[in-house]
This record gives sequence, C-alpha cells and structure tokens, in this order.
Amino acid sequence: MLIAGLLALSDPPHDARVELGSANLGFGWLRVDEQSGTIAELGRGPAPASPDLEGTHGAPLLISPAFVDTHLHLPQFDSVGADGLGLLSWLREAVFPAEARWADPDFAGQMTTRVARKLLAHGTTAVAAYATVHHEGTRNAIRALSDAGLRGHVGQVLMDQEAPAELVRPAAQLVREASTLRPVGRIEPAVTPRFAVSCSRELLAGAGELAQASRALVQTHLSETREECRRVRTLHGAVTYTEVYRRAGLLGSRTLLGHGIWLNQKERAMLAEMGSTIAHCPTANLFLESGSMNLGENRRAGVRTCLGSDIAGGSDVSMPRVARAMIETAKSRRLLASAAFRARVTVPSAAQAWWQITTGNACTLALPGNGELQAGAIADLVIIDPARGPEGDREWSHRDDPIGAVLYGWDPRWITHTFAAGKPVYSA
Repeated sequence: MLIAGLLALSDPPHDARVELGSANLGFGWLRVDEQSGTIAELGRGPAPASPDLEGTHGAPLLISPAFVDTHLHLPQFDSVGADGLGLLSWLREAVFPAEARWADPDFAGQMTTRVARKLLAHGTTAVAAYATVHHEGTRNAIRALSDAGLRGHVGQVLMDQEAPAELVRPAAQLVREASTLRPVGRIEPAVTPRFAVSCSRELLAGAGELAQASRALVQTHLSETREECRRVRTLHGAVTYTEVYRRAGLLGSRTLLGHGIWLNQKERAMLAEMGSTIAHCPTANLFLESGSMNLGENRRAGVRTCLGSDIAGGSDVSMPRVARAMIETAKSRRLLASAAFRARVTVPSAAQAWWQITTGNACTLALPGNGELQAGAIADLVIIDPARGPEGDREWSHRDDPIGAVLYGWDPRWITHTFAAGKPVYSA
C-alpha cells in the first residue's frame, strides 16, 4: 500500500534522558509491506504512483507514527467520569468494584477486546497497561490485546493490603503467578505492584526480585496525592516514597512511575541516578485534583518523563488531547509562578508534544522500530485527515504551525485508518 501526504518526521532529542524531541512535517510518501509489517520505502516529494489513500478536497493527509500510551488501566474504561472523589476514596468507591468484575476471566477478555477496539479507533497501537489481581483475567487481557494487534506491556496487579478482601492475595502467590506470565504476540508481561499503599514490604521486595530476574518493565504509581504520600509514610516508615521503591529493588532504567507530582529534589536526584521514568498524566491529575507535575524541575534534575492517559483517572483516551493537556498544565504553572521563577517553567511546543506521544513514548517503552517514519521501521501508523467532515479544516497544512493546528483543533473523527504492524486494524 502506498500512502502520500505530510509526514510527521521526528527529530531526536539532544539528550534522551532529559530533552524533548520535536516533530516536523514534510510532504512525501511511504509504502507499507503488510507481509513484513514494516515501512518498505519512504520518500520525500511526489509519490511514484497514485496513493491508495487520498485526502479530502485536495488537502493532504497527515501520516504519523501511531500513538503510544504509557499509563492506563484496562478494567477502568467503564469507570470514566466518576467525579468528586479524591484518589483513595475514588479507588474504594469506583475503581475497586469495577476491577472485582475481572474475577470472571471471560468478562476480562471480552472487556479488553472492547478496549482494544477503542484504542485503535483513537490511533493508539502501543500501551503500558494495568490489569487486575486476577491471574486468569490478566492472561485473557494479554491475549485479547495481542489478538487485536497492539504492542506493549501488561501487568497483573500486585496488591496484598489496603483493598477489599476480594482484591488482595498473599504476596507469595501474587509474585508466583506474575512470574508465570509469558509474552503473547506483541504483548509482554510487566511487573506491576499497584503502589506502596496497597503493597506490603514483602510484596514490594518480591516484585523487585521478579523484576531483576525477568528484566521485565516495572510499572507502579508514585506520589500522586499528598494523602497517599502520608499513608505511605505510615505504612512503610519515615522514608521517602521513592526510597521505599529503591529499597525494594524496583527502581531502574526499566521502571515507569505514574504521576510523580509531590517529589522533592532528593527524590528527583534518585530517580535521575537510577534512570527511572515518570509517566506524566495531566488529564488524570486535573480530574482527581491531585496536583500538577512540575515538568521543568524534573527535566532540570535529569528525570525522564513520558505521557499517559491514566484511564479512568484521566477521561480522554485520545493521546493528542493528553498531549495538549501537558502543554496547558505547564502554562498554568507558569501563570501561577512568581516573576522570579516564571522563566524556569518549561512549556513544550505542539511539535514536542506530538513527538512525545509517538517517538518519545515508544522509546520509553523500549519498543524498537515503533514511533518513527523511516524505511525498515514497524508500520504502526495513524492516517489523519483534518479536512474531513463538514467542519474540517481544509487549510490546516498552510497554517503557520500545522502541527499546532492539528493538536489544538484535534477531532478523533479525523482518523481515517490505523495500521498495526502493517495491517489495517481500524478504518473510519
């Protein structure tokens, strides 16, 4: 298949640990090899033949690497919009009842199939996702995502305290079950202690040992709310939240920490030293009124960051909207900063935000071949037609900042096709 349009090409960051890259547009074409699942050819300028996909009313298509979501919860997709609660109350009243339904492995698989369709319709082909404590439900979720063509990491949630009885398990059982999960297709298992509130020291240590032995991705939550941080100190002693994870052997270059809002400089230095990454979830932070992550301070400290929807804490599955929320969060921090500190607040550009939800997030999840438009790369693609529909923008490519026009005017109905490993998995 030959596709022509404006290509969202990635510029690498100066330092992948700290700096954001950017995206730039250039007219060109690419040929998808469905058999190998890769981009067979990519060229600049006019296509060598008529493309199979064309834009609306002469306006070009936007051809982009597909989106990558580095933090979401599969069983929570039906819980979006449960408002008016802080994190710990929200878990008890809205989330834990939803997760209890995964005791039925068939329900878990069926729900994940439905979630996968939604992700692909929004252009997301790769994820780092949480399942539940249910082992068979997690296995079915991994199979369902694989069958749908997605790539990434899924973890059985490890939780042995501070949760309803039907959702806790003995620490040794959880670690043993998690150790038996195996990759299926493009989905790999992740070591997933929920967070330090719901994990005993024994369970955290067991998770750390499993992570060291398996070299799997570690995903958990860190310092999302002040109430949560206070609870961690009560449960684990007078050490920082980050130190709890370090002592358990859970920090490293394969560690992905959701939120990371309430950190001090010593904790940031520790995360930078260990090479761990914070999954910034701006829509969830606003919805639960948890706070706003300080992107600039994290970058200055050398802490890597990525972006996640955090469904259902976040209400938007659409990664361009999450990217826009990252920019808006940074602008809000700049507005509220004193004059002396305003210049220190980092506000990403639209191009940098687009890079983050494609190339940057793919790098964070260590997905080689994903997130870039180049010959030989994996053909995980999203085809976007901003001129589509009666209210489409037929002049989008002529704006001063075309990527900004798409990001700020984003409408998921602009997606015409999503490809995963060269195969069409969604078409409007």
